[in-house]
Amino acid sequence: MSKKGKTDVNTSDFQFKCSWEEAFEDQEFIKTFSTEILENYILKKRWYAGKSSTLKYIDVVDHGKLTSGKNTFYGVLIEINFSEAFFQDYFIPLSFITGEKEKLETRTIIAPITFKGEQGYLIDAIHIEDFRHLVFDKIMAYSNDKEEDTKVVFHRSETLKPTVYTSSKFMGGEQSNTSIIYNDKFVMKFFRRIYTSKNPDYEISRFLTEKSNFKNTPAYVGSINLALDSGDTITLALMQDLLQNEGDAWKYMLQELKSVYTNLEKKKIDVNKLPDIPLYQRQPINSIPPEIIDFAGLNIFLKVSKLALRTAEMHIALGSDMQDTAFTPTKYNGDYAVWLKNRLIYMFQNRLNTIENNMHKLEGEALELAKDFLDNKKEIREHFLNFDWTKMKSERIRIHGDYHLGQVLVDQDDFYLLDFEGEPESTIQDRKVKQPPMKDVAGMFRSFHYAIYSTIFNNDGSFATSNENMFKAGEVLYKYMIGVFMETYVHKVQEANLNIGYKQEIEFLLDYCLLEKAVYELGYELNSRPRWTIIPLRGIASILRNKKN
Repeated sequence: MSKKGKTDVNTSDFQFKCSWEEAFEDQEFIKTFSTEILENYILKKRWYAGKSSTLKYIDVVDHGKLTSGKNTFYGVLIEINFSEAFFQDYFIPLSFITGEKEKLETRTIIAPITFKGEQGYLIDAIHIEDFRHLVFDKIMAYSNDKEEDTKVVFHRSETLKPTVYTSSKFMGGEQSNTSIIYNDKFVMKFFRRIYTSKNPDYEISRFLTEKSNFKNTPAYVGSINLALDSGDTITLALMQDLLQNEGDAWKYMLQELKSVYTNLEKKKIDVNKLPDIPLYQRQPINSIPPEIIDFAGLNIFLKVSKLALRTAEMHIALGSDMQDTAFTPTKYNGDYAVWLKNRLIYMFQNRLNTIENNMHKLEGEALELAKDFLDNKKEIREHFLNFDWTKMKSERIRIHGDYHLGQVLVDQDDFYLLDFEGEPESTIQDRKVKQPPMKDVAGMFRSFHYAIYSTIFNNDGSFATSNENMFKAGEVLYKYMIGVFMETYVHKVQEANLNIGYKQEIEFLLDYCLLEKAVYELGYELNSRPRWTIIPLRGIASILRNKKN
């Protein structure tokens, strides 16, 4: 191999004696690709999750070859090792094309490169329509009767008849994965960061489509998996129905809440006279006090109730299989309690360190609440350790795991739930651990809280009502939203005999999971937008107060 020009891989021309078709049989190419070519490209990608760590070196750990009538493509698995002594795995499909650089999108070019005297560019194959067409056809060609001796497994759901390729385009607006819209009917999500295990998004999506009656989620269409010699599976891509929608529930809720807060001024509502209720108290819509309806309107509660119904139906579906051990409901036990406490104490200590190192970023009430958080660290630690599994009568199931308004699509007054990958900070094994359904419910409650506060922050100064009164009204509204959600959710899951426990256990689990979620949020807010740290800090203070009452 020879290299011309500067050392910047974006302008240099790497030259190799091998052909592109032999590239990954050539050790010189593999070495140069992993040590000189890839790093500059990786560091600039939005889906690269290691930006806060120091990249040490990159290894090519596996590859597969795909050929169409016109091109040869490689699916490459790389392992990125960090100075902090951990690693991450990624999937990059590669293509080599010749032609004028001006006709290519700059962001798709990994490096100018020459194979066996032929000049061209090494690029991300997802940007090549021939590659997108090829993998679509491979999925549609799947047959249950045909055994293929290959590591790369293309699968099509039996619920779908083979479909002819007509078009493909980027969905856009994503960070951790890359999604392609096919035929304006399907969406294929290519997982960039990968794990030596089936991706939970693939696993749960396929389960809900093929083994349950839950319809409010994009139907599973197909997938691409890599079967390893060890018996493990790596999920590379997931194809689902494309849902026509009006946007996500986060955006929808912000619009609703802006309208609600406008009522404070328009109707001259005295926030001090709004009737309060206890946290978690179940609230039928038909008995909400007229003062609250006058303030918030009816629509927001009807939508919260519908979302609660869809959440309940999701949990009922996820807890309905008695044969598949990956989805069978299970009791609490000592192993789970040890796993839970170890994970939460580690997270809690991490957030303590983050707060102590970032106090200078805080001011006003956020600073005072942060000091209270540090003063209450013993109580919070004891709260996490105070999980007595022997008192739990409910069951654990597979859950969404990262459930919030942004994971829900709105269409024609209904909600559709998606993105079952789980918490980004958790390991792939931890994401698959069966958990109390209340953890998802708590995630949505935290999202309600965020939406209320975000409405106040984003409209700072645009309302005549003082922030203090807006926060006060928001806390009352939050309790009614929770109450309405609980009324619908608990009724539905108990009607279906999903064991979530009785009132005392439900409220203990909600307290436990809400505090976990709020502490989890501290890390992101302190590092990304310190002004918003007040939201999880207020949530933590509220939970601790509620525990004492």
